[in-house]
Formats: sequence, structure tokens, C-alpha cells
Amino acid sequence: MEIYKRVIELIDTNLIFCLIPIILTLILVELIFKNRFETKKVLNLICWIIVFYTITTWTFYLIGMATTENPDEYAFVNRATGLYAWAYWVMFLSALILPFTLLIRKLRRKFWFVLLVTLVMKSGFYFERYVIIVTSFHRDYLTGNGSPEYTNSLTYGLGIIFLQGIVIAILTLGIFEIMKQKNIAPQ
Repeated sequence: MEIYKRVIELIDTNLIFCLIPIILTLILVELIFKNRFETKKVLNLICWIIVFYTITTWTFYLIGMATTENPDEYAFVNRATGLYAWAYWVMFLSALILPFTLLIRKLRRKFWFVLLVTLVMKSGFYFERYVIIVTSFHRDYLTGNGSPEYTNSLTYGLGIIFLQGIVIAILTLGIFEIMKQKNIAPQ
């Protein structure tokens, strides 16, 4: 379970947090260069990464709920049925249900729909943080874990996420362009 959690954290850090800048970069490249680059293939790859991540997260939640020795089971149930259940279910639907719409081919090919899904997924991640923090303070699980340095780390973090997303999109486009020129692209 610990390895599983580390895999999810690795995917979170390097891909999922950067989805919005990746999609925006792909849209910008598509608008400027008009079919010069393999943006549709990169978009398809990104969509499958999102679906794979969603399936991985689903199994993590199911394993977390199914194991009997799980100390977080009370937190799962309390957050889903407690005073802030509306935020939990918004988080759950936006981060774990909506990405499965990318399995529909017509929707998966539209840049704007994928951007909408990534924006809603991001809002789901922020609702997850909201649910964790608010229910923890509401139930007094956390006592003195506040820090005024969140704004500095948030500012630098957002800048790094956008830079990392743009770099990932450009590298992926470059890889597909090299594959196209070498004629080793999958048909």
C-alpha cells in the first residue's frame, strides 16, 4: 500500500498538477501552427494518462475503504456523511467521476473539453484539501498546524507547476515530431 501511495504521489507531482499548463500549451501550439505538430496524439496520450490516474486513485480509495485495519476509515466515513459532506461529494465527483468522460472518443479529441475536465479535476483537488483541513479543524484533529508561510510557497509552487507543464508539453511535442520524422510512429 505504501508503494501504491508513492506511485500516486509521483504521478500527482509530475503530471496531474501540470495538466492545465500542458493543455493550454497544446491549444496555443495548435492555434499558432495549425496541424504542424502532432498535438492530437499528445492530447490523446494526456487523456489516457488522466484515465489511468483516475483508475489508480479509485483503486486506492477502494482498498482504503475495504481494509479492516485502516485507521483512516472513520475519516472517510465522517467526511462523506458529516457536516461538510457537500464538499466531499463535489471533490469525489470532480476528481474521480468526470475524468471517465474522456473515454468517449468525440469528447477526448476536443482541446476545450479536456481543458474543462482538467480545470474541474484541479478544483476537485482543492476541494479535497478544503475537506481535509475544514473537517480536521471542525473535529479538532489538528491543533496548531497553521503556518503563515503558505502564501510564499503557493506563489512559487504555481510558477513551478506552470513552467513544468509547459516544458512537459513542449518535450512531448518534440518527441512526437522526432518519431514522425523517423517514421517510427505507431500507426
